[in-house]
Amino acid sequence: MFPEFEIVRRQRPVTIAVESSTFSRPAANAAIEAACDGPVSLSLTSGGDVLTGSYDGRRVWLEVTTGSRRTSHASRRHGRVGRGVGRGVGRFALTLTGTMLTALTYEGGAWVARARVDLTEVGIEPRDESWLAGLTAGHEGSAEDVRSGAFGQLGLRDIRVVTYADGSPFREEDGTLLLTATSAGPGFFPTAHTSVWALDPVTYDLVHRGALYFRRDGLVYGDHATHLVRDGDEWLVTTSTWGGFKAPDKTDPGKPWSPVGVTIGRSRADLTRGEHVLDSTPLALPTDGLMSVGVWDPHVLRRDDEWLVGYVSARKYFDFHTVLASGPSLDALSLRAARTDRTATEGTTLVPLGGTVVVGASDGRDNPRRVRARYPIFDLDLNEVAELRSAYVTNLPWPTLIPVGDEWLHVAFDGTPHGGRLPGYGTHGEVVISRSV
Repeated sequence: MFPEFEIVRRQRPVTIAVESSTFSRPAANAAIEAACDGPVSLSLTSGGDVLTGSYDGRRVWLEVTTGSRRTSHASRRHGRVGRGVGRGVGRFALTLTGTMLTALTYEGGAWVARARVDLTEVGIEPRDESWLAGLTAGHEGSAEDVRSGAFGQLGLRDIRVVTYADGSPFREEDGTLLLTATSAGPGFFPTAHTSVWALDPVTYDLVHRGALYFRRDGLVYGDHATHLVRDGDEWLVTTSTWGGFKAPDKTDPGKPWSPVGVTIGRSRADLTRGEHVLDSTPLALPTDGLMSVGVWDPHVLRRDDEWLVGYVSARKYFDFHTVLASGPSLDALSLRAARTDRTATEGTTLVPLGGTVVVGASDGRDNPRRVRARYPIFDLDLNEVAELRSAYVTNLPWPTLIPVGDEWLHVAFDGTPHGGRLPGYGTHGEVVISRSV
């Protein structure tokens, strides 16, 4: 059904501050970084709230001032900078990603998170647009070569090709392909956001083009695992609400938590460049009889007069499987099929092929033994009909398949972290591009 693939390129475009001429931030996604040869402090300020990251040559810590209250936040285990050959600090950074404030040092050829605090725990809601409207950046001490703007990424994952509504790849006039990706932040999923990238199908070079944020429930979120679709003269955007996700607390079942869902937005602006905040509303994805606690990874395609939507449904966090729905419109969908024999399968992807549509997915290593670490290909009733023969790297790489002439590209990602041990899970991954042979 599909040819065999071999890896042709690995890359990881790590960027802390995406420098811009103005610091105005549309979302809680900001960074300031500087070269330093001595003590330095970097700050983000809005009204009476002052967020400061400091480095004195040995230690890193954060201070948060809100009104008359000041709190200090340091990591006993990670706050002291390493010593030795090649371990000197070349740059220092302060980032705001969602509600997380993080201070990082650049040492040994990599960024390392040294201190962090969740601002909602000290009474600040940085996703509020009125708070963001007053946000400024500053610095003191030995700061040189200062850069400020949006936070970029520690890694990329959840990569999808931008498509037309019929599922064919959206290409620019010179043949450039466009991708959406989850730009990993220094922590779990709420620190990430959706980014847009240009992919050269010959050199495989990736170039950052912009970012998408989502307005819902009165706040602006860095939601991700997004599909961007050109539908007539407008863009259709479906995304997963990971920006506000809070997992259930196993030790305190009564503690409030927030599930993941899927939202949809539309725009006539050029979403392929620059930063955009989109109004989004819930997309009702059917889970009849599935005992679902959440859905994510939307992928949409229109065939004739029917919409198809592939997604993931979770029985619990994290036990999840592939689902397919269909209907005459995106607000009139019904459940078509579900692969409930899986427990760790996601990245549901609709691929036009030979006059029909097939469904790709990623069987993670936490599945039953017979369906681990592989890319199944299903028909529209989710009967498995083939297996994609391409490298299955770490974590849960997706089957993002792109036709290029008579050949195919497979754009995946792995689970390699970046940023040290403090952020924990969520700083992956490296982009892995394969080509058919």
